[in-house]
Amino acid sequence: MMPEPENCPGVQSANAGLGSACQGCPNQKICSDPNKKLEDPGKALVAAAMKDVSNKLLILSGKGGVGKSTVTMLLSRYMARSYNDKNFGVLDIDICGPSQPRLMGVEGENVHQSGSGWSPVGVDDNICLMSIGFLLGSPDDAIIWRGPKKNGMIRQFLSEVDWGHLDLLLLDTPPGTSDEHLSVVSYLRDENQPNSLKAIIVTTPQEVSLLDVRKEINFCKKQNIEIVGVVENMSLFRCGHCGNTSEIFPAKTGGARAMCEEMQVPFLGSLPLDPELTKACDKGEDITSVSNATTQALEEICKNIAKIL
Repeated sequence: MMPEPENCPGVQSANAGLGSACQGCPNQKICSDPNKKLEDPGKALVAAAMKDVSNKLLILSGKGGVGKSTVTMLLSRYMARSYNDKNFGVLDIDICGPSQPRLMGVEGENVHQSGSGWSPVGVDDNICLMSIGFLLGSPDDAIIWRGPKKNGMIRQFLSEVDWGHLDLLLLDTPPGTSDEHLSVVSYLRDENQPNSLKAIIVTTPQEVSLLDVRKEINFCKKQNIEIVGVVENMSLFRCGHCGNTSEIFPAKTGGARAMCEEMQVPFLGSLPLDPELTKACDKGEDITSVSNATTQALEEICKNIAKIL
């Protein structure tokens, strides 16, 4: 099927099939027919491509800068290491800010195309990654796209990538509750398996972050997405020289734990602010094989996630 035009009004729009951008689109007749249900025909393609993916886990955040991509990398690395008989995938749908190739240490790799679609890049024996970062000519290239074109790219990632059999697919999303989130939820929601799509929400302890996380929780509830829990990132900082612990982002209102109790969602645990982790991320190194405060906290979080999944 041909991708939708850049300025596609969307299949749910009253202007579907009638706008100037719809001229020449292969789906124009479907969209403009008032007697037919306006459902994106790409949803069937996504369902076919995802039939062997057992669980899909959205990694969400209310605002940027809370370490959502880092948490995605840590969870996928640690779970792949802990459950080496399972297969894991990571899909980077942060179209304008793809960071997973660098975090996973596979920046500069090429995506190959075969008869069954794009092949995701192998990171380890049981973990693979797909990101628009692999399709750019340079890491400095900017993605200057309107919503419909970004949504078309997300649909291609979901329907035209040969994921094979995966026990868990983690989706690194952009901040907020915008077009990309609505697109990926509409494509991945399976009426026959309503519990296959779940979400983890990442926050930092300060109130300015928790305010936006509340919006993300309400988004999940309105979309009927099960919330596995909330991860509090950058909760404490332990100095490597003196050993003292400091709150870089003080939790004036009790932090993520208090918010989870208030909004009745599970609290998965806290991750410290770790300079060693920052260095490892910049180099694309796997820190999960090292025993320190971060990996110890990560172990408890992954155990809590595994119980629910």
